[in-house]
Amino acid sequence: MQMNKIMKSFIIALPVVTMMACSSGPSEAELEAERNRIAQEQAAAERQAREAEEARVQAEAAQRLQAQQEMVEQQLDMLQKEQTVYFDFDRSTIKPEFQALLSKHAEFLIKNPSQSVVIEGHCDQRGTPEYNIALGERRAQAVETYLLNAGVSSSQVSTVSYGEEKPAVMGATEYAMAQNRRGVVVYQ
Repeated sequence: MQMNKIMKSFIIALPVVTMMACSSGPSEAELEAERNRIAQEQAAAERQAREAEEARVQAEAAQRLQAQQEMVEQQLDMLQKEQTVYFDFDRSTIKPEFQALLSKHAEFLIKNPSQSVVIEGHCDQRGTPEYNIALGERRAQAVETYLLNAGVSSSQVSTVSYGEEKPAVMGATEYAMAQNRRGVVVYQ
């Protein structure tokens, strides 16, 4: 019986010992395959990190560009609210109180060379239509000259005279006539 137990133990132990003896470590091919797999995973992770960084940089650049465009639009909106220069009767000389206003327009145009303006010259109804067209032209040219002297490119500025044709305020009062003697900076 004892022999029987030993024999049974031997029969059970033999396959276990055989399996342990056959199971040596991984082969060189298996190790190389594992190293390649790890290298590919690292390369993929690095590529993903690079792509994520590029996407972040592009998104930041797009946000900066959008913010800059919004700022330009805000500046343009502000300037379009203050675009009129008023003149004395029968004069085309820019008054000192309008120089700061024109300087703001000049700064904006210099910083934004793609912007252009048309300067409209206007007059009150006194005088002949021919005289008023000529006076309106001189007023528009006075504003143009101011902008050009401030550094604005001549390709950004053009002039037109409407004379008395487009009054801002109807009437023959001194106030109405003063409102019609103007040069207007109109953005295109």
